[in-house]
Amino acid sequence: MKISVILATYNEEKNIKDCLESVKDLADEIVIVDGTSTDKTVEIASRYTKKIFIRENPLMFHKNKQYAIEKATGDWILYLDADERVTPELREEILRVTKGQKPKTKDQINGFWIPRKNIIFGKWIHYTGWWPDYQLRLFRRGKAFLPCKSVHEQPQLTGKANYLENPLVHYNYQNISQFVQKLNNLYTENDKNVFLSEGKKINWQDAVRFPSSEFLKRFFLQEGYKDGFHGLILSIFQAFSSFVTFTKIWEKNGFTEMSSNDFLSKIEKEAKKISKEFKYWLLTAKLSQANNFFKKFYYRLRRKLIL
Repeated sequence: MKISVILATYNEEKNIKDCLESVKDLADEIVIVDGTSTDKTVEIASRYTKKIFIRENPLMFHKNKQYAIEKATGDWILYLDADERVTPELREEILRVTKGQKPKTKDQINGFWIPRKNIIFGKWIHYTGWWPDYQLRLFRRGKAFLPCKSVHEQPQLTGKANYLENPLVHYNYQNISQFVQKLNNLYTENDKNVFLSEGKKINWQDAVRFPSSEFLKRFFLQEGYKDGFHGLILSIFQAFSSFVTFTKIWEKNGFTEMSSNDFLSKIEKEAKKISKEFKYWLLTAKLSQANNFFKKFYYRLRRKLIL
């Protein structure tokens, strides 16, 4: 069983060498679609493969990933981003499961979900929605494709999938500027377009509901507080991303006036609602960490009084 490793790249000279080094003993073929990089990405990549295709760098960069999938010739395809690394343990697991799969059987596995270990601002993020962050990255050729509708999408797989144990290592955001740049240029643009394509509408309350809901989800429901200060910062960033998405939708709608009569009173009502939700989730978090009966009873009682 041959394995093709595919990547879509753009100005990845700082990442591409380490990525390709991590798969050089795994891949029977490496396919790279480069979005007309202006740095040394292609020069470095050419040391590892001759199968490099140069194309435009679309905002929907999954188009280049899908093109790379179509150019692969291996029995199995592993698709990566340049800031990801395949560990020796993951490499051995991939070799084991692909060699153990017999083609054209009734119950054959056509794909594998791989956990992804996100390193953000120098720390492995265990919570805040970043772990285990399963990605469908390994699949039989011809059994999966990218719809190219959202940058958050997973490949669409025909047939059954299973899960691997060893994670990809993802050297995600390394500095604040990188986070803000991707937030502004990529993710909020994508989220805006997806929102509008689905025919959804916004109202002025969403200006506070979008970011507050995202923060509560990240920091409390997804236990971002267990990641400490990193979890707090990332929860705030994700809330800000939701706010920027809202404002871009508003901009697309022509900056329409959405306030109403008695605006301040309605803002006050929204603020009270958010405060109530915050207290509820704060007490829920404290309840989960309480280590004796009396503390648990106290937090349950306080939480019940909020409802």
